Amino acid sequence: MIVVAIIVEGALTPESQARALAASGLDPRSTRSDGAVGATLRFEGIVRRDEPHPEQRGEPRALLGLEYQTYDPMAQRGLESLARAVAERHGLASIVVWHSRGRVGVGEVSFVLEISAAHRAETLAATASFIDAMKRDVPIWKSPVWA
Repeated sequence: MIVVAIIVEGALTPESQARALAASGLDPRSTRSDGAVGATLRFEGIVRRDEPHPEQRGEPRALLGLEYQTYDPMAQRGLESLARAVAERHGLASIVVWHSRGRVGVGEVSFVLEISAAHRAETLAATASFIDAMKRDVPIWKSPVWA
């Protein structure tokens, strides 16, 4: 089982994800070589153009982006611990999570989760489980940057 959790400054691009993954020294695609992996699911969280505004009775208000704040040591440990627990619970071959820190603009990617397992059912269940727990338990905070 391969577990990787990475915090990246700014929006997540294919290049920033590849650099961060290479720096980890782990290759989740290596789990596919033995033929045991039958499904890989990739989820991307993208910053929407508006958010409910608390001072306007929850009415949507235009955004420029979101500002993500982390206390990196705790956030890193939280992401890794959660990824390992989800991988064990769902029998995953690999789980890789990237999360942004800092400003991410509208239409840009702030979160990526890539999960591989023997069957699609495990990847689908693990994705929902991970995202729900991450939003609840991992110390990563987002603040809207209003237009």
